[in-house]
Amino acid sequence: MNSELNRPLGQTGKGPNVRAGNKTAGSWILPSTVFTLMLVASSVISYTSHQGFRRPEAKPAIPIATQAPTPEPISPTLPKTTISNQLPGNIANEVAGGPKVIVVGDPARRAQDPRTAHLPEPDLLEQSPQGPLPIIAPDGRRPLDAYARPWSGARGARVAIIIGGLGLSQTGSQNAIRVLPPEITLAFSPEGNSLGRWMQAGRQEGHEILLQLPLEPFDYPRVNPGRNTLTVDAQPAATIENLHKTMGRITNYTGVMNYMGARFTSEAAAMTPVMQEITRRGLLYLDDGTSARSQADAIATQQGTPYAAADLLIDATQERGSILKKLDELERIARAKGTAIATGSAFDVTVEAVAAWANEAKARGIEIVPISALVRDPQKG
Repeated sequence: MNSELNRPLGQTGKGPNVRAGNKTAGSWILPSTVFTLMLVASSVISYTSHQGFRRPEAKPAIPIATQAPTPEPISPTLPKTTISNQLPGNIANEVAGGPKVIVVGDPARRAQDPRTAHLPEPDLLEQSPQGPLPIIAPDGRRPLDAYARPWSGARGARVAIIIGGLGLSQTGSQNAIRVLPPEITLAFSPEGNSLGRWMQAGRQEGHEILLQLPLEPFDYPRVNPGRNTLTVDAQPAATIENLHKTMGRITNYTGVMNYMGARFTSEAAAMTPVMQEITRRGLLYLDDGTSARSQADAIATQQGTPYAAADLLIDATQERGSILKKLDELERIARAKGTAIATGSAFDVTVEAVAAWANEAKARGIEIVPISALVRDPQKG
């Protein structure tokens, strides 16, 4: 029926034929849409395949150019730097292009390596016509500091024993170095032979060493301490020259002690320039305590010299029982006042008695220390 009443609303007669065999508009729009979507999906898959499915890189939250690092707090003290013994004391260390920092070492903490204790430190020597002389190093380190034997630092009863006359007898020197505990201080006579050899042997065994100075006694020259004796009547220049001749005999000693010298040590005018030179060269002075007229203590105080005085001589009588009694007295002094110092000579009987007593005393709580541990040292307060 072809009337206007049966025609779909809004269509003219020129529209498509709606016979049963023809497709309507709705029937071809849907396949076309599906085809288009498939084409788009194919393009996307092709693109992502070409890109290798790479993930996009994450961008930093803050651009690097504007992200400032958090400053580290400034340390109130500079880091400590180890200073070689071969370098001067004030070392300029430059780290990673940064500013130079001056680091000053503590001389007292820079003792000699025990493995090389028999070798002198080059910066602690002054070459002179009288031989190599001890001197304070450019970094302020003294021979007293470098060659001192370490000890515990404890506050208990402490004893220092100095055995002198090393070098005078070859067999006696060998026996003393072999038998005596390393805590015993050895003192070398400038009159001895092969002093360099015995000094090295003593140092290798762990001993601290001193050098004995020949000083004028009251009955000089009938009683003669030996070559290059320092005398009261000599001019100061001659006195210092003789002092240097004695000092140049060995190296690696922490200080000096008198050999005889009751007259010389009683004269302040003669003793003062000697004490000044000892101080200037960074050494200690030990008075053997045998002369009540010695001015060494007062002069050492005036000159700022590290100083100690012996409390007793243990072997005025060379008999084992007498020596052991003196050593027991030394122990009583140490227990009463905290410290005590004794001197003796390298006689076989003295060496044997000291070695036996020392081992027993250590078991009783007595610490045997080197003489450097008991000096009054102005630099250490």
